[in-house]
Amino acid sequence: MSSTQTEPSLAGLPDKQPSRSGRAGDRYTSQKWAIAVGVAAVIVTALIGIQIGTSGATLANVLETFWAKLAGIPAPDRATLQIQNIIWELRVPRIALAILGGAALAVAGTLFQGLLRNPLVSPYTLGIAPAAAFGASLAIVVFGATAGSAAVSLVVGALLFSFLNTALVLTLASTRNLNATTLILVGIALSQLFGALTACIQYFAADEILAAIVRWTWGSVNNSAWYQVLALLALLGVTFPYIRFRSSALNAIAFAGDDSAKSLGVAVSRVRFETIAIAATLTAVTIAFTGIIGFVGLVAPHIARLVVGANHRFLITFSAIIGALLLVVSDAVGRLVIIPGVIPVGIIDALVGAPIFLYLILTRQKAIE
Repeated sequence: MSSTQTEPSLAGLPDKQPSRSGRAGDRYTSQKWAIAVGVAAVIVTALIGIQIGTSGATLANVLETFWAKLAGIPAPDRATLQIQNIIWELRVPRIALAILGGAALAVAGTLFQGLLRNPLVSPYTLGIAPAAAFGASLAIVVFGATAGSAAVSLVVGALLFSFLNTALVLTLASTRNLNATTLILVGIALSQLFGALTACIQYFAADEILAAIVRWTWGSVNNSAWYQVLALLALLGVTFPYIRFRSSALNAIAFAGDDSAKSLGVAVSRVRFETIAIAATLTAVTIAFTGIIGFVGLVAPHIARLVVGANHRFLITFSAIIGALLLVVSDAVGRLVIIPGVIPVGIIDALVGAPIFLYLILTRQKAIE
């Protein structure tokens, strides 16, 4: 199915007229400028985030480290080498994982909200996060994995149960022909089930195991590793172009509904299955690396809509930018509040995200009804 088959789904929407209209051309120009400014903001906040810490690294140190790594220039002395190692091995992977993880969760939230036509949906609505928490908790108990480590068992456990949960939801949806509302209710039921199972593990676990499980469920980018960054980068590199290719079909489903989208030539069931699978994968992989981080997938798409509108051609990209900004800023705040201590990014994200979402609900009530 080509994207031109679904373009008619944009007809009649005030902010999505064809680009030959002067007004629409200006609108698209402003959206592109918003994306450009957002990318610049991510770069600036990332550079600031890399400097935060007890090592006293400056912007000059950060830029020198990047240049030294790219050009293969050895450090002139031991002190410089130590700072460069801290920046390159600890700070850069941390910030990069925050950027990619925030972007992945925001894109997943945008897909879920568009496909299920419900602005209150997030990557956790289908029970993905509780399932990942149960899988990671089980791995910690059975294999002795520790939260924040690179333990393969923890990552595999989180991924396995996330995918099992998603497969169960998609199977029920395809065999029972469930509508979007019923699909959300199924997700809520599975969330409660996996939440109860995780609570059972915590109740019977020894103190050391319980502490490891609780730390993982807080959500953090501490102890980030380059393999995690590269894995998420590869995943986004493969899935993002496909999601952008499907933006017209997503618009048709989100604005016209299933029946109208089918009449326009959109393979609704196929598009919904493929994009939900992608959204679930993005969420599962991110959670496996960072632990439970909430509100990014819920709040970022709403903020993005206020700036660039609801056209998925721009919304997907800008949501990713907002998600990256939210997580980088949350991480920076968590490292500044109680220096030299660190508050996990999941806690800061919830503390920042909840008031923002309440504000959106109270000031934009019609948009979410």
